[in-house]
Amino acid sequence: MFKKSLLLGSTALLLAACGDAATDDTSEENTGVDEEETTEETIDDTAEDAGEDVVIEVASHLPPMTDVVEIADEVIEDGYTVELVEVSDNIQYNEAVLNGEVDASFAQHEPFMEMFNAERDGNLVAIQPIYNAIVGFYSPVYDSIDDIEEGAEVAIPSDPTNEARALMILADYDLITLTEGVGFDATVDDVQENPYDFTFTTIDLLNLSSAYQDGVELVFNYPTYIEAVDLTPEDAVFLEDDQGFTFAQQLVVREDNQDSDAIQALHAAFTSQEVYDFLEELAENGHLEPSFDVND
Repeated sequence: MFKKSLLLGSTALLLAACGDAATDDTSEENTGVDEEETTEETIDDTAEDAGEDVVIEVASHLPPMTDVVEIADEVIEDGYTVELVEVSDNIQYNEAVLNGEVDASFAQHEPFMEMFNAERDGNLVAIQPIYNAIVGFYSPVYDSIDDIEEGAEVAIPSDPTNEARALMILADYDLITLTEGVGFDATVDDVQENPYDFTFTTIDLLNLSSAYQDGVELVFNYPTYIEAVDLTPEDAVFLEDDQGFTFAQQLVVREDNQDSDAIQALHAAFTSQEVYDFLEELAENGHLEPSFDVND
């Protein structure tokens, strides 16, 4: 398994995060990447001519997502090697796929990808849900939902799709009421009724565990992140019920390379028995549930 890190400039990250008109950052002139040279067909031909494995680069950033990438490398068919490209935040992996710096990413759910496409006029596609992370709300103060008091501070993610996800969970438990008809675009401004008089604080997804440590009464979080403070979904005050796998972690590629032989081989490796068995072990701990049938 090859492994490398991808670093981008902080200014470029800020522009991308804000959805600003940063299209110049992805131009051929600024990136030195010729779009025609980044197609999987060109990569396949070059590797085959040299008698080497085709290297498929997949951007990811945290376990168990990175673990899945590594397992995919172990089981992918002969002639291919999967290279894990480690990134440090929730922006780099999409920019890298869009710019042709990597071939795929495994780090997000489809609503988050669709938000990126809308902001960046992107052509990313989600080709396979892999697992659904069991998210919920945690508290250093409350042991159950019945203990929640009026005036509590509620920490939710600052990115739009996860903010909406957190608010929809609160609404499902009748802790708030959202404006009728809102969905993945819901924000705190759409809170129509707030019977507990919650104070909402939006925080970067990667910093929500720190909010828990700082004593915020209710904190939305993923099992991967909350594990940093020695908690599991069993410790949550309440959990999401997402039976439709709307927010399942997806294998994401570009529209122009999704039908290539390399991506088809990657897809088969990601939906292998070995990946499924690994996810099933994690499912026993309540962290997630697989969202595919083996080689379906």
